[in-house]
Amino acid sequence: MRLDGFINIDDEQQPIVQATVQPLPTVGGGCLNRFDLDALNEQQGADFSAAKPLCAKWLAAYHSE
Repeated sequence: MRLDGFINIDDEQQPIVQATVQPLPTVGGGCLNRFDLDALNEQQGADFSAAKPLCAKWLAAYHSE
């Protein structure tokens, strides 16, 4: 614990440490970098449940042409 006068600096910085965000897991690299759908969950603040079916639909349409 560091004290600067009467202010506990460590206590003031604690919310900043708790508020940091970890990047979402990705797969691939460069232009092919994308979110790892298997590692995502609802706690990350987004619902990606429709991403796989949508991608499959687009790929099916692309390959049928």
